This record gives sequence, C-alpha cells and structure tokens, in this order.
Amino acid sequence: MSIPLLYTLRSLFVRRSATALTVLGIGATVAIFAGVLALQQGFVSMLTSGGREDVAVFLRPGATGETDSQFRRDLGLKLIKQTPEIVQGESGPLASMECYFAALKPRMDGGSVNVPMRGVQPTTFAIRGDEIRIVEGRNFTPGADEVIVGSKLTNRIQNCRVGDVLQLNTTPYRVVGVFEHDGGFASEVWGDLDRFLATLDRYGPNRVIAKLAPGTVIGDPQAEGGAAPGSLSARLADDTEVPAKVMSEKQFLVTQTRMLGNVLQNLGLALAFVMGIGAVLTAINTMLSAISSRTSEIGILLSIGYRPLPIFLAFFIESVVLCLLGGVAGCLMALPFNGIETGTMNGNTFSEVAFAFRVNGTVLSSAVTFSLVLGVLGGLWPALRACRMKPTEALRRA
Repeated sequence: MSIPLLYTLRSLFVRRSATALTVLGIGATVAIFAGVLALQQGFVSMLTSGGREDVAVFLRPGATGETDSQFRRDLGLKLIKQTPEIVQGESGPLASMECYFAALKPRMDGGSVNVPMRGVQPTTFAIRGDEIRIVEGRNFTPGADEVIVGSKLTNRIQNCRVGDVLQLNTTPYRVVGVFEHDGGFASEVWGDLDRFLATLDRYGPNRVIAKLAPGTVIGDPQAEGGAAPGSLSARLADDTEVPAKVMSEKQFLVTQTRMLGNVLQNLGLALAFVMGIGAVLTAINTMLSAISSRTSEIGILLSIGYRPLPIFLAFFIESVVLCLLGGVAGCLMALPFNGIETGTMNGNTFSEVAFAFRVNGTVLSSAVTFSLVLGVLGGLWPALRACRMKPTEALRRA
C-alpha cells in the first residue's frame, strides 16, 4: 500500500511555523546561488549578444585578445586587399582597422578603473549599421580630437558626458556624443583611429574587422588540431606575407568571457557547496523533528500493514517538497536582481566592463535543480530512520 500524497502535504501545513522557517532558510541559500549565476549570465550575455557570424576579427598570430595583438598599418591594409572573402562596399572593402587600449580614469563614486578605449575608422560604422545608435549629441568627426562614449559609462566614469573633456596622455578629447549598443561596446569610448595612434605613439592597429561574403567558412583556430583545412582561418594561418589569426566575432567574444565567466561560475558553485551544507542540515533537522513528533503515527502505519518503502517515500517526498518550496522562494527573492547594473574588471582585457544581472531561464532552472538536490540530501537519512522503526518500539515511544 502507498501512503496518500495528501498525508505528506498535510504534515507540512500542520507544522507551518517550522515549514516557513525552513523554506526561508533554504530560499535565502538558493537566492544567493541564483544571484551569482545571474551575475555570470549577465556578463556572458552582455558580451556575446553583440557577436555576429558574418563579421570576422583578424588578430596577430598567437594573440589571445586585442590587448596582445598589434601589427603594422601597411600589413593591415595588405590583409584587407588580399582577402577576397571580404564584402565590397561602394567605396571599397567593408573592413576597418581598430586600436584598443585601456586608460585609467576616475569613477563617479571614487577610485579609478581602466576604461576601454577604441580607435575606429569610418568603415566600422558601415559594418555595424544600426548596432551603434547615437542617443545624445553626434558622432565624432574623423581626424578630430573628439570621442563618443558608451551609454553605460556616462553615470559611472567622470568626464564622460557630452561637452566634457577627456584627457588621453597630453591630448584633450572633447566628448561630442553618447551611443548605445546591446553588447560590450556600450562600456567603451570610441574615437578616430589615427588620432588615437598618434596620441599613444603607436605604429599600428590591434585588429582588423571585416564583413564577410555569405557562405564563407571561417573555421575555428581554437579547435583541437587547428582550423579545418580550406577554411579562411587555416589559409591565413599559413600565409607567408600577412599571417593572421581569424575567427568570427561571435567566436572571439566567447573567448573573451571565459576567464571572468569561469570565475563567477566557480564562485557560485563554491557558495552553493558551503551554504548548501547548512541548508541540508536545516532540512535534516526539520525532518527529524517531524519524525520525532509523529512517532506514534509511524507505529500505527506499520502496525496496520504499511511496508517500510511507502513510509520512506512519504518522508522523502516531504523533504523534497519542502526544499522545492524553498527553491521557489529563492527564485522569487532573486527576481528583483534582474536588470540591476554593476561593473567589474574583465580579466582578459584588464579593463572595466559594465553589465546587468540577468535572471533568465538558465538561472531559474539551475536554482530549482539546486533546491531539489538539497531536498534529496536532506531527506535521505530522516526517511531511512523513519522506515526502519519497529511498530512496537514506535508505539512505546509515543
């Protein structure tokens, strides 16, 4: 015979004070776990959401990112001219050279952080199209000491509003506009490539971006054994004149999220482990208290013919339901975090990046799964203890 589910649910209601306290305790643990995951999802989503498969990123061979990639300007021009896969626009190839660096700037709330600076050519805006949206002021004039600022920086970094002057080395740059972008560019300052190179006394750009013709096979240089033979990546890796490491923009952005993304994910797992121990002990204590107060009921059930397995399942399911309620409570506690903006240093670029918490389906499903694990671990021992009681001993204790 199986014990009715209503018996299990009724027990939770009868002990509503203990149930409520346990649900809140487990909910707090789940909420913290979900909050760290939301932070990780927000960072990864912010960077990768702007990645495109039809835009290629060309770096120096062996480079892991923009910061350690640099080549001569003439080689960049040669690369653009000798790559037939690049789409031709009205005024030439849809390709642009860009420089990238980080400048230490004061924050609004005190302290200083490295702010990403990007020098671009006019073709960058042709490639980006509507991705870059000027929401205040105007775009910078090519060749002028002017910059436009990402919308996520205006309230975080000093001198980043329209009309302010941003000092780079000894050159003052006038902020003439604010732009929005759905990805990481919203945390950057953009200016003219040639003026930035002159200001920094650099000999060339950090990367080339280009729009590729439909059907182009880029390949993955990060794959084991290298890119597939015949792909653009494989061909340029073996080029004797202008060797380059090439990947799609989406592939490139994924590589730039690995360090911080893994740190946040591991932090969430570490917190889940430490706080999960406390939550499991809480669930065990609650279930042991329930068994202690219902010893006579267990004795009666065993006496009238219920086998140990149904009794085990009844108390085990009660623990799982209890922790599931805690998981739902934790998800509800985590929902207000969604959309809250924060910032941290990206370990791949050593610069500040602003992003928002993202409580999505992945976060919520992981939180509920975590609460289920807590319920299973917290219910095993009490359920085993209940089903191993002998009828006479259980009735005698009552």
